[in-house]
Amino acid sequence: MTKEEIRYWAKFWKRQPTLEQQEKEEFDMAMTPEGKVKEVVKKYLKQKEIYYIMPSTGGYGSSGAPDIVVCHKGKFYGLEIKSGANKPTALQLDNLERIEDNGGHAVVINESNVNSYMELFFS
Repeated sequence: MTKEEIRYWAKFWKRQPTLEQQEKEEFDMAMTPEGKVKEVVKKYLKQKEIYYIMPSTGGYGSSGAPDIVVCHKGKFYGLEIKSGANKPTALQLDNLERIEDNGGHAVVINESNVNSYMELFFS
């Protein structure tokens, strides 16, 4: 390989993102706005070592179940995650109401209130 070729390839590889940067970019691009809010919630709960599950609603799951179900210090939480101006469906609202009626906490979380609710309920 000539010196010119070496210089060319050295410059070329300097411009290339690392595998880690590529994966992060693909992850960010592929994730929906709602998915990004879910990631914030999951990260917070994991850091605090708080038990949670994300019920599967396809096929065998229960339609309208909250996106994230949490048990923290003996309390039950149903977290419905939305983004922007999106609102829960009638079935989701019915499930959230049933959680409240049975002594649990049910809340709709979006990007504008996620930090407030995480601190309020789980700090």
